[in-house]
Amino acid sequence: MKWSSQRVIVTGGAGFIGSNLVDSLLTKGAEVVVVDKLQLASGSLAWNRKLTRLDSIFKKHGIEKIPLEICDLETDRQKFQIIAKDCDVVFHLSALFGGRQFVDTRQAECSKMLAVDHNVIEASYEAGVERLHYASSACAYPDSLQKDPKYLLKESDILSTGEGWKSADNLYGFAKLLGEMQCLVFHQEKGMKTSACRYLTVYGPGEFDTSHAIAALIERALDRADPYVVWGSGKQERGFTFVTDIAEGSILAAEKVTDGTAINLGWDKRYNMREVAEMIFKITGLKSKMVFDKTKPEGPFSRALDISLAKKLLGWEPKVDLYEGLEKTIAWHKTLRAPQVAAGRS
Repeated sequence: MKWSSQRVIVTGGAGFIGSNLVDSLLTKGAEVVVVDKLQLASGSLAWNRKLTRLDSIFKKHGIEKIPLEICDLETDRQKFQIIAKDCDVVFHLSALFGGRQFVDTRQAECSKMLAVDHNVIEASYEAGVERLHYASSACAYPDSLQKDPKYLLKESDILSTGEGWKSADNLYGFAKLLGEMQCLVFHQEKGMKTSACRYLTVYGPGEFDTSHAIAALIERALDRADPYVVWGSGKQERGFTFVTDIAEGSILAAEKVTDGTAINLGWDKRYNMREVAEMIFKITGLKSKMVFDKTKPEGPFSRALDISLAKKLLGWEPKVDLYEGLEKTIAWHKTLRAPQVAAGRS
C-alpha cells in the first residue's frame, strides 16, 4: 500500500497505542483522523495530557490542528459511519481496559466492547471502507496454557482447551475473540478486507495510565518509593513488547492481510516482574527495598507468543528488547515531570 494516498481513521487514537500508531502513519504520509470519546471527560488531567501529546505529534508532521472527531462508539454507530465515509482504512483500537485489576473485577464494563466493536465494523462496511484492522489481545488465550515458562502461545490455541468460559482471560478476552470473529465473517460474507493482531503486554512512551505494570513501576521509581512495592510474587512473566514494534506490525497487517486472519504481535522472550523492577532500579539509580504484595492480582503466570506467523505473513519481529525499551520509556516519563521539577514540586 502507498500510505501517502490513504485516508485513515484510528479509533482510540488519543490513547497510548493509538497515538503511537498515528505517529507512525503520519510518518508514512497517510492522512489521519483520530476518533475518540475522551472529550466526554473534558478538562480532566488525562484528557489534557493526551490532547497535548496528540497536538505535538501532528505539529511534528506539519499539521497545526488535530483532525479529531468526538464519538461515543458504544452508542453512535451512525455518526461513526458518517465520519468513515470516503475513508480507505480503519485501525480500530478503541476498547475498555484498565490493567490487570480492571480485567479481573470489572467485567461488566468490558461487555461494552461488544457494542463498540460491532458498531465500528458494521459502520465501516456500510461507509465503504476498504480495509479494517482490529486490535486484539493475548488475553484471548486460555489461562491454563500460561503456566509453562517454555510454552509459546500459538494462534491455533484459541478455545482449544475445552474449558468453556475459562477458555479466555475473563470477558475482556472473550470480547476480543468476538471482535476477531466479526472481522472474519465480514470478510467471508461481505468481502470486506480485514486483519487482526493479538497484542502482548505493550509498554512505552505515551502511556499515562499507571494501572498498567511498567508505567506504574516506573512512576514508583521516579517517586523514589521506599519500600518499593511490586504486585504479586514477582515471578509472573511476560513477553514485554515496545509500542513502536506494535505500531509497525499493525500497519504491516493492514497492508498484507485481507481475510481476517488473527496474528500474534509480541515478544517470544519473557522476563519476570522482579527482573523488570531490577532493570528499572538500575536505570533510575534507585536503591529502595523491593517488596512483593501477594494480595494483589498478577494474572497468568507465564505469557509469551509464538510469532512464526507474523514472521511468515508480515516479515515482522520485534526490534526493541526490554532494557532498551525501559530506557526510552523512563526518559519519556521524566519529561512529564520536568515542569514540576522546574517549579520545585518534584
